[in-house]
Amino acid sequence: MPTLRSTARVTLLSALILSSWAGGAHAFSQFGGKDNETVPREGILQVPLPPLTGSGAAPTSEAEETPAADPAAPAGTLPPVPAEAAPAQGPDQPQRTPPASIRDLTGAAPEPEQAEDEAAAQASAPAEIFYGSDGLPGPVVALRDKLMEIARTGEIEALKPYLRTGEEGTVLSFGETPEDPIAFLKSISGDGEGVETLAILLEVLEAGHTVAEKGTPDEIFVWPYFTQVSLETLTNRQKVELFKIVTAGDYEAMKEFGAYNFYRVGLSPDGKLEFFVAGD
Repeated sequence: MPTLRSTARVTLLSALILSSWAGGAHAFSQFGGKDNETVPREGILQVPLPPLTGSGAAPTSEAEETPAADPAAPAGTLPPVPAEAAPAQGPDQPQRTPPASIRDLTGAAPEPEQAEDEAAAQASAPAEIFYGSDGLPGPVVALRDKLMEIARTGEIEALKPYLRTGEEGTVLSFGETPEDPIAFLKSISGDGEGVETLAILLEVLEAGHTVAEKGTPDEIFVWPYFTQVSLETLTNRQKVELFKIVTAGDYEAMKEFGAYNFYRVGLSPDGKLEFFVAGD
C-alpha cells in the first residue's frame, strides 16, 4: 500500500491540476450592536425585583456608607473583600478563559473563521512566476540543469539514476507506480524509444516555473507555471510560451477542462525529482 507521503504527493498533484477552479475567499458577517451597547427594546420596562423570601438579604442603598476600617489593621492595609464578591475556589470551579485579544497576542491558534479566511486569501493570491534559475535553491538548479542536459542527448536511459522506485518513487502516472520507470517512459513516448518524452521534458523545464505550497513541508518547485494560473487570463506573450508545449487546440480544450493538464515537473527543495506526469 502507498505510504502517507506518496498519497500526499498525488493529492498535491491533483490540487495543482484543479488549482484554477479555486474561488475567492468567503466573507463572514459579524453581528452586534455598535460598541457592544445593549439596545433596549420598546415596550419593556426594567423593574427591580424584590429579594427572595427567607434569604435575609436586603437591597443595598447607593447612599450606604462604607464600613469603617478595622482600627487594629496596619496602615495601608486594604479592607477585606466581601465574601459574595470573592471568586469561588476549588477543583470544580472552571477556569476563566482569557479574552480573545490576549490569546491572539500570545500566539494561540486562530479561530476557525480566521484560519479559513487566511487559507482562502493565500489560495487566491497570484502565483509568482520565475524564469531560468531565478528563485531556485542550489540543489534544484543542479538537478534542473542535469535533467535538461540528459534530455538534449536523447538517451532516455540516462534518466534512470534520478527516477526513484517503490512507494516513495518518482510519480510518473496517477495510477500504480511502474516497476521499471524507463520502460514506462518509453511506452508512453510516440516513437517508442523515449525520445519524444525527453523532448517534452526539455520543453517543460525551459518554461517559467512557480512554487507550490510555499513555506510548508510540502513546498515544491513546479514547471510550467501554467499549472498555477488561470488560462483565461493569459497574455499573448504567455500564450506564446504555452504554445511551445501544447497546441492551440489543446489550449482550448484545457480552458473547457478548467486548468492546464499536460505534463508538469516537480522538484523538491533538496533536489529530488518528485514527479514528471501529465494530468488527465
